[in-house]
Amino acid sequence: MTLDFQGRTVAISGAAIGFGRTIATQFAAAGARVFGCDILDPPADLPPGIEIARVDLLDRAAGAAWIAAVEARAGGAVDILVCNAGGVAGQASKPLEEVSDADWDRVVDINLNAAFTLCRAAAPAMKRAGGGAIVTVTSGAALQASLTGVQAYCAAKHAMLGLTRQLAHELGPHGIRVNSVAPGFVRTNPATERQWAAYGPERQRQLVEGIALKRLGTADEIAKAVLFFASDLASFVTGQVLSVDGGK
Repeated sequence: MTLDFQGRTVAISGAAIGFGRTIATQFAAAGARVFGCDILDPPADLPPGIEIARVDLLDRAAGAAWIAAVEARAGGAVDILVCNAGGVAGQASKPLEEVSDADWDRVVDINLNAAFTLCRAAAPAMKRAGGGAIVTVTSGAALQASLTGVQAYCAAKHAMLGLTRQLAHELGPHGIRVNSVAPGFVRTNPATERQWAAYGPERQRQLVEGIALKRLGTADEIAKAVLFFASDLASFVTGQVLSVDGGK
């Protein structure tokens, strides 16, 4: 079965690299008109049907303005919003008493607060349109302790899952579905490559051995789960989290 998103407007945060770029590419291949944002410059080799704006989602007004710009360009509501932006902001594990306010706030901002800002901005037009789909990209760290050891990252991803479930109940009467994809460890961007290298051979082996399928996942496999939640195949699915982690 081929998923068809012809005529759909998709907005994806964190779309320049990693999961976001792969998700954007798959939606565009399925016929959607895709708008992305990222703090990084847009890649020069984007496939047709994808536009990426440089937006710093730490600035909530800028995030809301980006959604408004997408709606203006599309001539209507965002049909599918993917809240993918996030990460550990270059931080590594350290004792709780050494975590500064600024470090904590930055990680919460780029994960939880960015998702909140975009959902809040997109919801009114979705309501007027009578429907839509929101997919948050959380993490295995939304369900258990994080492999990163970064306290703010784990807390923010748990909170994103809570936001997902709450919005599913609030927006459901308007025909808007809200779900979450929780990836396992995937080597898909410079940050995850550094994390992988830091583990060393023995920890890498242990991580893979702890996965039922005995391998790491790919960005393509995460993107497929996002497209499922956004599609009519999931028309009666909301408030759910799908772990895409190879079995743990």
